[in-house]
Amino acid sequence: MLEQHAFHDIGPFANNIYVVTDPATRETAVIDVGFEPERVIELVRAKGLDVRWLLATHAHYDHVAAMLPVQQAVGGQFALHRADLLLLRAVAFQGSMFGLPAVPVPEVELELAEGLRVPLGDQSLDVLFTPGHAPGHVTFRHGQTLWSGDVLFAGSVGRTDLPGSSWSELERSIRERLFPLGDELRVLPGHGSATTIGEERLHNPFVGESAGRP
Repeated sequence: MLEQHAFHDIGPFANNIYVVTDPATRETAVIDVGFEPERVIELVRAKGLDVRWLLATHAHYDHVAAMLPVQQAVGGQFALHRADLLLLRAVAFQGSMFGLPAVPVPEVELELAEGLRVPLGDQSLDVLFTPGHAPGHVTFRHGQTLWSGDVLFAGSVGRTDLPGSSWSELERSIRERLFPLGDELRVLPGHGSATTIGEERLHNPFVGESAGRP
């Protein structure tokens, strides 16, 4: 089992940040920091955590803009799927669309890809390639838990009206990649409350059984 600390409703887009730790070694992965890096930094220092990874489900501003301050304060290698490198380089432009300041971002030290296992102490996180909301979007899995970023939410799905997004890819990622993993899996999204695969498979109004199929 992994330990987890979560920060909810962070910043102007009400993001969730997840800090995941192997209890035996204290090695830690920080997932999706877009705002208020001091919260993560304070937690890491208070708990004596050893940050090995800064993991981004995708490179939208609200998921990466505060990664560099975290890295500078407590370390960690930044990891991202290569298909999102263009989005990462365009973070300043992304921010300008919402009146947010330009920010520096870390260099990518680990390229995430389908099937990769990210080691975390004596355990690991599996990488699932789930594009659609962003071209290089990934979901992380450990046991019965998924960190889904902006692919799947409680009662909703990620936007597909942004550059590089695709409704058909998003729908395929959810219905063909996530739903078959099993109804019991817990889904921890980038925004909003936790849910389960079963709940969304049955009732999600966009991709669930109630939405029908083409």
